[in-house]
Amino acid sequence: MTEIATARRSRITPEREAELYEAVLDLLREVGYDALTMDAVAARTKSSKATLYRQWGGKAELVAKAVRYQKPGALGEIDTGSLRGDLHALTLRSDDCDMEQSSALMRGLAMAIHGNPDLLNAFKEHLIEPEMAQFHQVLRRAIDRGEIRADNPAIDFVMHMMIGGFAARSLIDEQPPTQAFLLSYIDAVVLPALGAPVC
Repeated sequence: MTEIATARRSRITPEREAELYEAVLDLLREVGYDALTMDAVAARTKSSKATLYRQWGGKAELVAKAVRYQKPGALGEIDTGSLRGDLHALTLRSDDCDMEQSSALMRGLAMAIHGNPDLLNAFKEHLIEPEMAQFHQVLRRAIDRGEIRADNPAIDFVMHMMIGGFAARSLIDEQPPTQAFLLSYIDAVVLPALGAPVC
């Protein structure tokens, strides 16, 4: 039975999966999470609801995986030889337009995440925990190179700092996050907190 279920779930091609994720992201931008329905996704993508539920189980997992899909390649693959280089390379993977769209999308999802345990769990599983694991790889390499100390308490808050800078740009400055802003934020806040070289 497990083999049959796996075969059923793997029938969608990578191209079709990408098309479905793009449609979900478009709908999220148009109507928000609460108003997004599996019926609307099925109609937009000319697929059956049964296929969507069989492949993703429900709206929360579909949305979390769609948001994950839009993110650039894995952070763990970045290895420039320095922590500053790695964090800068992470920032430069998305241009200013992508960052603005991502910021608007995440603002819209933030309220839904706090009011929906299924969405929160899906985000933890598909976005937060994998990204935290990748950040730990980057930090482990920096520790191994002697750039930062393993006992620095700021290590546990790097993700908080990065997300905070990204989110606070809109909230405090009323401007979208940009590459220039985030690069300067990394150099002025994140690296000094870690005791890492800034040049």
